[in-house]
Amino acid sequence: MSENEKNRYVQPNNVKEAMTTIQDLFNQYRKADLTMELLKYHQNLVLRLESDIHDEAIREDNHSQLITLEKMIADMQFWTKQRMTNKPFMYKMKNFKLVNENHQKFKRNVIKGGKAGGSHRGSIH
Repeated sequence: MSENEKNRYVQPNNVKEAMTTIQDLFNQYRKADLTMELLKYHQNLVLRLESDIHDEAIREDNHSQLITLEKMIADMQFWTKQRMTNKPFMYKMKNFKLVNENHQKFKRNVIKGGKAGGSHRGSIH
């Protein structure tokens, strides 16, 4: 293998770094059109999570990280089920969990007391 090929692949130093890398990759392709190539790529990432990364998490002996990893694997398998049945996938992965990206955000503008005094602050949505 040439030096160029060695630098092409990411070598994470620990489980969290590997999970972060896979999360970033997943968020890049989560809305792409489903093709056999994409499905194979996704299955390869899930397989990496289930084998190499899972084994390393056991070796690191971090119970909470192992639970997070197992939930991440389940979420990525959920993506496969959703996409195979042509259902919309309205989630993104954040902190190794799927979060709905369609939630409403309310902007809040705090108004100083004015006539009422200094302690009460109203807000406008």
